[in-house]
Amino acid sequence: MSCFMSLGFYLCLWLLPVRTSAAVKEDIEVLVILPKNNSYIFSLARVAPAIEYARQRMKSSGGLYSGLNFNMRYEDSGCGNDALFSLVDSCCEKKPNLVLGPVCEYAAAPVVRMASHWNIPVISAGALASGFRDKETEYSHLTRISPSYLKMAETFAAMFHQFNWKEALLIYEDDKEERNCYFTLEGVHLKLMDQYNIAPLVINSKDERVNADEHIKLIYESEVVIMCAGADFVREIMLAAHRRRLTNGSYIFFNIELFNNTSYGNGSWMRGDKYDNEARQAYSALKTVTLLRTVKPEFENFSLEVKRSIQMARLPDCENCDNINMFVEGFHDALMLYAMALHEAIRHGFSKNHGAEITKHMWNRTFEGIAGQVSLDVYGDRYGDFSVMSMTDPDAGTYQTVCNYFGVNESFQMLPGFDPEHFTLKGRHRVAHTDQPDLKSCELGVSGLTVIIVGSLLGTAMLMAFYFFRKNYRITIERRMTQEECDIGKHRQLREDSIRSNFSAA
Repeated sequence: MSCFMSLGFYLCLWLLPVRTSAAVKEDIEVLVILPKNNSYIFSLARVAPAIEYARQRMKSSGGLYSGLNFNMRYEDSGCGNDALFSLVDSCCEKKPNLVLGPVCEYAAAPVVRMASHWNIPVISAGALASGFRDKETEYSHLTRISPSYLKMAETFAAMFHQFNWKEALLIYEDDKEERNCYFTLEGVHLKLMDQYNIAPLVINSKDERVNADEHIKLIYESEVVIMCAGADFVREIMLAAHRRRLTNGSYIFFNIELFNNTSYGNGSWMRGDKYDNEARQAYSALKTVTLLRTVKPEFENFSLEVKRSIQMARLPDCENCDNINMFVEGFHDALMLYAMALHEAIRHGFSKNHGAEITKHMWNRTFEGIAGQVSLDVYGDRYGDFSVMSMTDPDAGTYQTVCNYFGVNESFQMLPGFDPEHFTLKGRHRVAHTDQPDLKSCELGVSGLTVIIVGSLLGTAMLMAFYFFRKNYRITIERRMTQEECDIGKHRQLREDSIRSNFSAA
């Protein structure tokens, strides 16, 4: 009898892995907190179709995650306090098992703190600021499915080491509201500050008139200039630098553009004004760091479906809403990542309410995302893959990717268009440090030519007037001197006659 009992026991153990690997049936409450304002490239209208695509894909696949029933609740974050209110209101009605978002730093911070306290996993394709790296306490339940600004900064650290740069000037635009560029270059500063000489320069184009000529003065003491600002300001800086011959290889210029969906740089110098030709020449010295874009066949179908959903919605205030960016991809992958982690946690005896355990299963893993491989480190932050773009055709003014940086193994991939001369400092200390622009490389407008012509005519008239005045003055003086000499001679003769007569009298 005992023999049969033992045999049955071992048979159950043998069958247990097969049973636990079957599809898990669970109802999952998901709270999505993103802005409704479609001026944000991560608005609800843009991202919701990607999340729905992931949900339907798991449901219809018949695989391990087909039994997960995701009940979606979409709330407006407003990129502010509304995000926290949405979480609190949701928890009062029915506590969510998962929070997706927010993206904006000031909206994400209180939401992640509260969710961590309530043991709710949070996955965001945003919250990229360096402050969220603290996963020990207040941000313990946050997983970042997109690479943070610190991960992006590793690209610069690798280039500084590779090309032996020592100094950098960080120029960033700070709107004092969402502060995207502040957080972007904060990551670069933190990554480079211990080994290199780093100086920050903040501008606020909303509150003050931007004087590119004044900012140029600070470039002289640097080697590498890294900018995060609006396209118009970047153009002004590059034009001012070009007029002072700073774009001849004596300095290295970078612009950071992480969220652009197209090949940044092509036409970004173009405004249709009289400075376009000069701007094209200036931008030949400007490199751009952006996210590495990888596309696989599965991504094409995803992209088409998301675009179709957005177009069918006929959103009146959503310009270019059908562009697929890192946030759209990220939140699709976020739902897939949660499903994997939840399934593993349940296999280990936990439930959907064990947020900390589910979060742990999301960290330090690699899986296949909709656009390519996704790797997260031991702190739940995604490794970043970034591209460096450079103008490879100065005549046409077109850019292409010249090298890629892979964060997982900290390696560079040099592409055929890479030219090491464009990353090598040349004769920096021979550059004349002058505050006056190089007029040879500066195109003058009509008003400038008018001033020069009028000034030349006035100068010529003044010289001629001075010449004739001087000549007339000399003639007058000569005549006066001749007359005075004649009068003095007569006076002297009178005095001599008077004295002689007086002596005679004496």
